[in-house]
Amino acid sequence: MKITGILLQEVSLQYEQTVLCNGVSAHFSAGKWHSILGASGIGKSSLLKAIAGLLEKEQLKGTIQADDGNDLHHRIAWMAQDDLLLPWLTVIENVYLGYHLRQEKSDSIKTKALDLLTKVGLAAFAQRMPYQLSGGQRQRVALARTLMEEKPIVLMDEPFSALDAVTRLQLQQLFVQLLRDKTVLLITHDPLEALRLSQEVWLMQHKSPFLSSIVQLDSTTPRQLDDHKVLFWQNQILTLMESETLSSC
Repeated sequence: MKITGILLQEVSLQYEQTVLCNGVSAHFSAGKWHSILGASGIGKSSLLKAIAGLLEKEQLKGTIQADDGNDLHHRIAWMAQDDLLLPWLTVIENVYLGYHLRQEKSDSIKTKALDLLTKVGLAAFAQRMPYQLSGGQRQRVALARTLMEEKPIVLMDEPFSALDAVTRLQLQQLFVQLLRDKTVLLITHDPLEALRLSQEVWLMQHKSPFLSSIVQLDSTTPRQLDDHKVLFWQNQILTLMESETLSSC
């Protein structure tokens, strides 16, 4: 499936009676990682749900589409903060869950699922149950399930936040490797994570513009923790975020 970007035009979001944003326009370029930073509750997850087509019609105004003008939603795979593995299914059954739900049957499905488990280092765990896995292993299974869908756009809502520091760094590297040919939108609270993984970093803030591109980097990812550009921009972003937090208090 062709790699595509995402185009937002005059998008407004509402949650219950609260307007989260009004008139947002942005272009997330194809084949790149885009990280979105912002304070808790500002609307990052709601924006991701809007792009995925998961909001009610009355919560969303404006246009969200692929930048080639075609339908967007059938091109999207979603990864939440929680791995969302079904506890009564084995690891491999969780990987090909989407095919099972759509009642798609093929002799190659299990082979493909096992190949993806091999890529994420869990082939030997194929017949285990989710409760037998660590948090990092469960996220690897969730990644394999995402790759199983073969979508060109992947939306991720803080998939690393519940992991310890070492596991988080290891999985960041694996995700970059296996999602390199995708358009990725990553919600994160961590500027360092955004700068390590992304070609473009965006900031949500209460003042206008609500969503803006603040950093663009073209070096190979994942970047090193001591990369001088990463450290420079981390300080700049933290200053921006601190200023935004103080101004909204």
